[in-house]
Amino acid sequence: MHTRIETFLEDLAKTLTEQEVALVRRAASKAEILHQGQKRASGEPYFIHPLEVAEILWDMQMDSVTLAAAFLHDTLEDTSLSRTELREQFGKEVESLVFGVTKIDIVKTKNKNAAEAETIRKMLFAMVKDIRIILIKLADKLHNMRTLQHKPVDKQKSTAHDTLDIFAPLAARLGISWMKDELEDLSLKFLHPEVYQQIKEYVASKKNERSDYLVRVASAIEQASLVESLVVEVETRAKHFYSIYSKMKERNKSLDEIYDLLGIRILCDTMHDCYILLGLVHRLWMPIEGRFKDYIAMPKANRYQSLHTTVMCYDGRLTEIQIRTRQMDETAEFGVAAHWVYKRVQHKEQIQPADLTIINRLRDLNNVKIGSGDFLEEIKKELLRDSIYVFTPKGNVVQLPKDSTAIDFAYHIHTEVGHHASAAKADGAIIPLKASLKNTQVIEIITNAHAHPHVDWLRAVKTGRTRQKIRAWLNHHDENLIIDRNIVARKPPAPSITSKKSDATTNSQNILGKDLPIVGAEKPTLPRTGIKVGDERNLMIRFANCCEPVVGDDIIGYVSRGRGIMIHRRNCSNLGNISDLAERSLEVEWESISPRITKQIKIKAFHSGGLFGDIEGLVKKYKGHMISGKIDEAQGDYLEGNFSLEMPRATDFKKLIKELRSFKNIHQVVEGEHEHE
Repeated sequence: MHTRIETFLEDLAKTLTEQEVALVRRAASKAEILHQGQKRASGEPYFIHPLEVAEILWDMQMDSVTLAAAFLHDTLEDTSLSRTELREQFGKEVESLVFGVTKIDIVKTKNKNAAEAETIRKMLFAMVKDIRIILIKLADKLHNMRTLQHKPVDKQKSTAHDTLDIFAPLAARLGISWMKDELEDLSLKFLHPEVYQQIKEYVASKKNERSDYLVRVASAIEQASLVESLVVEVETRAKHFYSIYSKMKERNKSLDEIYDLLGIRILCDTMHDCYILLGLVHRLWMPIEGRFKDYIAMPKANRYQSLHTTVMCYDGRLTEIQIRTRQMDETAEFGVAAHWVYKRVQHKEQIQPADLTIINRLRDLNNVKIGSGDFLEEIKKELLRDSIYVFTPKGNVVQLPKDSTAIDFAYHIHTEVGHHASAAKADGAIIPLKASLKNTQVIEIITNAHAHPHVDWLRAVKTGRTRQKIRAWLNHHDENLIIDRNIVARKPPAPSITSKKSDATTNSQNILGKDLPIVGAEKPTLPRTGIKVGDERNLMIRFANCCEPVVGDDIIGYVSRGRGIMIHRRNCSNLGNISDLAERSLEVEWESISPRITKQIKIKAFHSGGLFGDIEGLVKKYKGHMISGKIDEAQGDYLEGNFSLEMPRATDFKKLIKELRSFKNIHQVVEGEHEHE
């Protein structure tokens, strides 16, 4: 162990100052002492983990403060070291990084999921101040994924899911492509071990054949470049395993039917050379229509720049070719971490972490009061999904989450433009305000002084910032509304003066049988405006513990004296005991779900490619909408899927269930408490 630490420190000394190396040495020594006697699940000394994390970060050329924090990143959580002691011994900067990574004590939260969500929330917001926090966490996650085989199977799958949902996309948004690829491959290994092994064996079996082919392609490019007096490096590679798996799923094809498994990367000196090389490649081989992307003219949100083209190469093989400068390649591999490399050598074109889109969006979310669980969903939907680029009529580029609407665009331009948007144009043609925008469209918003936001807009928009502004307007301008996150409550008409208690009891029963809007659930928070019902003012929305409503449930609101608006399932047995339900009930609906038929289904199916896409296609066939959907591995040779669906009518839902039952690979369909086989 000591030999390995000394080797590591000797490597640092080639680049860092004596003072910087001394800081890292002290941190390593302290961590080794504090973790003494602790073991990993593998049986190895625990100190192996912080050492591996530090080595990963040094491979990324991070600074000495980050490396010191990497060695100490588990000490606040797993040892007796306090924040005060940490700050006194290693300084404020190291202490801040370590605390940013440290998990919140699960005892302080209601459950483990809440703790994990709050941990991620804390880290991401801390990242706004110092992005090195999330880089340490990513390195920590990578080493844990590399050693995940020592954990129980259920822990392997849950960790792999989190990695695929949050940490791999986060690495991608920060531009660290090699880490994103490895995290995805490792997630695939534990989520779908048979598929992973199949792809691994297939790629290995084609290694010699692939090598000969790629050498032939690289040679042709190098010779053609020489004629043009261009100095280039040609790198050859096979696509990483998860990328191949994604192509199989997207195209519903077997492994043998996926042809573009190979890639070529050309590195050159200047941006001008990139475009010369693009023309050169297209002269050598026929380009495939629709497969060219210019990320140099329009960089990704993580500052990634490259030209991508797919050509029909030798022997009719589809081959993707990427063309970029050496500096672009450095940014593509290390992303925001390259900032510290550039800073050390005083590079003229430093990547400033504060300029990244994800940082700016996090700042916006930080200004919106969102609970931890809801925040995690916003992160997944808004920050970790793909983006689109659209243009204003003046040619300014606007980046938005994929599937954003013209309403999102309007509020991005200015709050008042959003408030008074009455129509929109895309490339000169009128489009609905709630229609999804497409990449590179020119968007124009038409405003009207009499136009204003509607509750329905909340169900269409994609960004948390837009949703917050619509809520604020509705809360301020409609005294009969209270919108608290995902619940919209409406003040009822004033009850008749002649109402009697006996009538109230009868009406209470009628309320239970009445068709009310369908709703789903989010956690309670303080409302942003006051609403008065009877003698009650400034009500807050709470979810009843007796029935715990969730997304897709039919619900009813009851104004409880002194406790605010209680949201119950409409079939809750406790409602029959409330004598004044009729007078104190509220019409409630979900902010983000249209008041149509919304139900949850669970399916059990045999392994088959494209199952998710087939189900999504069937929902669209009946003019429905998939609110959420997820397919996981189940026991045996089964897949288990959970879906929340919104349909225009109950009859459409019955038709969908009937057709699902006819799918040969689907073994079981469960709808609510009714089972169909």
